[in-house]
Formats: sequence, structure tokens, C-alpha cells
Amino acid sequence: MLKSLARKTSTTGTSYLTLRGLASESAPDRKVAILGAAGGIGQPLSLLMKLNPLVSRLALYDIAGTPGVSADVSHINTRSEVLGFAGEEQLGKALEGADVVIIPAGVPRKPGMTRDDLFNINAGIVTSLCTAIAKYCPHALINMISNPVNSTVPIASEVFKKAGTYDEKRLFGVTTLDVVRAKTFYAGKAKVNVADVNVPVVGGHAGITILPLFSQATPNGNLASEEIEALTKRTQDGGTEVVEAKAGKGSATLSMAYAGAIFADACLKGLNGVPDVVECSFVQSTVTDLPFFASKVRLGKYGVEEVLGLGPLSDYEKQGLEALKPELKSSIEKGIKYANAN
Repeated sequence: MLKSLARKTSTTGTSYLTLRGLASESAPDRKVAILGAAGGIGQPLSLLMKLNPLVSRLALYDIAGTPGVSADVSHINTRSEVLGFAGEEQLGKALEGADVVIIPAGVPRKPGMTRDDLFNINAGIVTSLCTAIAKYCPHALINMISNPVNSTVPIASEVFKKAGTYDEKRLFGVTTLDVVRAKTFYAGKAKVNVADVNVPVVGGHAGITILPLFSQATPNGNLASEEIEALTKRTQDGGTEVVEAKAGKGSATLSMAYAGAIFADACLKGLNGVPDVVECSFVQSTVTDLPFFASKVRLGKYGVEEVLGLGPLSDYEKQGLEALKPELKSSIEKGIKYANAN
């Protein structure tokens, strides 16, 4: 039954959420820690991970608020044991023995803010959390959600290098929300079943660095070039669309939690040896001349099994690729510079 579930989830976005009651007796024990579990993304993400039958222990950490979140989530009648941890003195206990660590911690975007505006606050948070990860669970798979991902992933890599624990196969920037949006917007425009849609999204995780490859989308919607350009722009501006719609009261939290749960589920399947689990992610890469880049990644027992190439690009996508490189390069260098200065 787990294998049939894997076939439904790999790269399609169909998830365990549609298959509650799945037998989990054969699944190995897996601990997942969520850092920032009491926040806008963290709470719904905690709920979604509690529903995942591959999770046996769920550790919820935040600087405050986690006793209430963990008590609430723990009443749900699914496999995992839930434990809440609050305050820096409990961070080590939250992390010990974790197989996957998901980091949605940090401040959200507000109207007028770019992901880069978040940098100074979130960079410090990510640095301290990754320092603890290096100490307490150096072999865990790290799912970085904290923005700006284009900088926080490089920051994490430098923290781990300084601690002597860096393994590029175990560090992921979660760009799944870009894929989720691209699939949704494409299905609506092409008038196809969204459950059947697959769209790779490459590059980074902010503005023009987000490059959906609609030329590779399946099923083929035969969309006009101006429709592809409009879909590309909407995918790139998806976060801003939500920030403005919430009118100062938050950013994309629910859809981000869903995307984070999808990617964490893929990581767990890879760890458990399920074959052909492929998702897009921002990882250390040689696909381009940039040190980090988002593309399709095959996940396995040790994290990244293979970073897949970009495949054939349309002329529009080739232009987009060249246009995004300077901004992505700058964001990566900003993260590395910050880490080395701190």
C-alpha cells in the first residue's frame, strides 16, 4: 500500500492527505522536527505532518506557543507521538534523533516587503537554528522554508561547513509552493485536471528567479506564448498576490504549509527507499554556473540521489534563465557573506 501511495505522490502533488487511514505498520520510525511550529506556516504544517502516516514522532519547536499547538495537534488519532518544545533551552531536545527538520521559522512578508527585506531578521534566526542542528542532528535532512530561501540555504551551508557537518545531499530549499502554484494556474488556463498536471519550476524562490518550465508541462495545453508569459508572471508574483489579498494581515501560510508537507513527505519516502521520488528543490548544484539552483531532484536514502538537468527549454525560458542569474547570484553571495561575517 505504501508503494501505491508513492506512485500517486511522486511529482504529481497528489498526497497522503487524500488517503487517510493508510496502514503504517510497515513504515520505519521517523522523527520530524518543525522549527517555528507556532507560527502562521508552522501551525498548519504541524497539522499536515500529524496526518502523515510516515511520521512516528513529531517534535514541535518555537520560542513560545508550542505547548498549546502540540496539545491541540496531539489529540488527532494518527500514528505519530507529538511533543512540544518552547524556548532555546529546549531546542536540543526537539532536534535529537530527527530524520527531517523543517524550518518555517522567521517573520512573514508584509505589504511592500520583498523577500529580501526579511533578510536581516531571518538570517539571524536561521544561523542560530542551524548551529543547533549541526550539534544535535547533523545527519537530518533540512527543509528550509524561511525566506529569503535564495540566501538562507547558502547561510545554512556555511554554518554547517564551519561545524564540520555539511553534506550537500541533506540541505534543501523548499520551492514546492512555486510548483504548486504553477500547476494550479496552468490547469486553470489549459482547462485540464490539476491532479494530472506536472510543471517543473527551476531557478530560485523569489520574483524573476522563479522560472516555471511550461514548455515541459504535462498534459500539453497548447497555450499561446502570451498565455505562457502571463502564467509565468503570475507564478513569480504568487506570494505578492497573497500578501496584498491579506491586506497586511499575513503572507502565504496555508498554501506554503501544504507545499512544505508535500516536500517533507517526498523526503520521508526517499529515506524509506521508495524509488523514483522526484521533486523540485533549491540545492547545491552544477546544473548552471551558480553554486545553488532549483531543479528536479531525485530523492533517496541519503537525501539527494541525483540533481536532474533542466531538459529542453523554449526560447522564452532560455531568456528567463539568463535574466534570473544575476539576481540569484547576488542573493546567494549575500547569504554566504552574512554567514562568514557572523
